[in-house]
Amino acid sequence: MIHHSVGRPPIRLRLENGVEVTAAGAVPVATIVVRDRRTLLSLILDPEVGFGEAYSDGRITVEGNLINTLEAVYQSMSGLEYMNWYARIISRFMGYVQRNSLRGARNNIHRHYDLNNDFFRLWLDPLLVYSCAYFPSAATSLDEAQVAKMDYVCRKLNLQPGERVVDIGSGWGALALHMAKHYGVTVRGFSVSHEQVRWARRRAKEMDLNGRVEFIEDDYRNISGKCDALVSVGMLEHVGPEHYVEMGRVIHRSLDHAGRGLLQSMGRNRPRPFSNWTRKRIFPGAYAPTLRQVMDIFEPWELCILDVENLRPHYAKTLEHWLERFEDSAGEVSTMFGPEFVRTWRLYLAGATAGFRVGTLQLFQIVFARTACQQIPPTRAHLFYVEERPEEWEGSKGDEAPLTHVGLAEG
Repeated sequence: MIHHSVGRPPIRLRLENGVEVTAAGAVPVATIVVRDRRTLLSLILDPEVGFGEAYSDGRITVEGNLINTLEAVYQSMSGLEYMNWYARIISRFMGYVQRNSLRGARNNIHRHYDLNNDFFRLWLDPLLVYSCAYFPSAATSLDEAQVAKMDYVCRKLNLQPGERVVDIGSGWGALALHMAKHYGVTVRGFSVSHEQVRWARRRAKEMDLNGRVEFIEDDYRNISGKCDALVSVGMLEHVGPEHYVEMGRVIHRSLDHAGRGLLQSMGRNRPRPFSNWTRKRIFPGAYAPTLRQVMDIFEPWELCILDVENLRPHYAKTLEHWLERFEDSAGEVSTMFGPEFVRTWRLYLAGATAGFRVGTLQLFQIVFARTACQQIPPTRAHLFYVEERPEEWEGSKGDEAPLTHVGLAEG
């Protein structure tokens, strides 16, 4: 019965009594060991959540490479009905319980981003950039790639000194601080994560950027005032499609008459609910939209789409780095939260890596603007063939990690 949901992947299933099952004619890439009958029944009822919960609990183990195993499953699922009737009911119930109202969004964000700053510092880059990096070459390190991504965003927006920028979902503040320090803009960053805002404010003070960067602990729906440019990186996943028109309204009232913006988000090729297990264990209230769904943000307000790029391979590589660093810190993570937490996050990072590798997940970067905007150059040459940006604008200082300019012409 499991194959109705996951197809016939080249994986060996070994049961507690030693019985092994493998898809006919397949050379297995890994062996999944099921410890008890209850686990087997949960796999039949809901393969995705059943596998996730059992792996976290230690009732399922994988003999072989976890990412390759999940890749094989995702590829086998291609073209099949994503969820059975039971999983669809759970998905709808979860969507209601985790809806992204003003209160619900704050609770959802708190459950993930307010875990512990020291935890994220173990496996993210020194600037705590928790979104897809940009790798101009195969030799680029994660730390360099995150700086390259922030420069890439700033170049796509063609930021100019003195401009006003709004950063929706500003995280630990790396992008806002980077824009202010290296492009001479003033930034207001918004987040409902208390721990992230607290960290970002401290970094702004350490870098003597308090006069040019303000971090506000508030929901994006409460943003007021005008800006020349607006950016949102890795935040749309926490909005929900039922709020896209509302988010568009916020962008509409915030952008000046000739303003422009950039939105970066995980996405899908066709509409489907976000993983039930991931919403339960990792990202409550999350959703990855299709490009068509994202247009609900822009079309009601006649915002022009100037550029769309899919950075899917870059996110796969980012996640590979994160997982490697996470595994190197697994002992410390276990001391913080316990071994079950380690297995849960290992599965999340490996599953996301596999999703971006095989294409069940996409990473969209969209540049948009008012119809009066003349700020974006008519070709994309400025993204790759540009003069070195100044290391910092006059008046900036601080102990930010050294910023090595990565030659984007290599990409």
